[in-house]
Amino acid sequence: MNFDPLYLFESLLFAAGDSVPAEQLADIMEISQEEVDCLADKLNAEYTEKKRGFCVLRLEDSYQLCTNELVFPYIQKLKEPKRKQNLSPAALETLAVVAYHQPVTRSSIEFIRGVNSDGPVNKLIERGLIEENGRLDAPGRPILYVTTQEFLRSFGLSSLSGLPDPVSADADEPSFEENTEDSEVEVV
Repeated sequence: MNFDPLYLFESLLFAAGDSVPAEQLADIMEISQEEVDCLADKLNAEYTEKKRGFCVLRLEDSYQLCTNELVFPYIQKLKEPKRKQNLSPAALETLAVVAYHQPVTRSSIEFIRGVNSDGPVNKLIERGLIEENGRLDAPGRPILYVTTQEFLRSFGLSSLSGLPDPVSADADEPSFEENTEDSEVEVV
């Protein structure tokens, strides 16, 4: 049976329920990855034009069908409230080190932070924000850590290139008082 590619693309994303690599979608649909990218843009344009409650989210080289962020407050009412999962300042700092230096070893994280990072690293793995990604070819073969698609999803990024530029060492540092108000970040 021959399907409209847009119809098939939408159906595959819906059935997957999670992100699907563009390469896999191209193989299944027997089209190029560029055509997959085009279908994602086309479907998003259609959803926007018809004011639909969905969007196609790009996560690096994968796509996922998601609800439009405008309907989030209503979806929250539908779902049972989850307990807030705030990240501690130590976990946020560790996550920033991994995001900007990946792949990175635990000892490198600790060197950059200047403190033991076992707790924050384990918490970030537990929350699915970072994951193991092989081992460094060095004595002891330390584990390498990278951020996950859940990290991108939680922080509203489509790829790591969306991260803000790191603050340079000579930039004026804000005072402590400026940072105390919003010191915790909620991860959904």
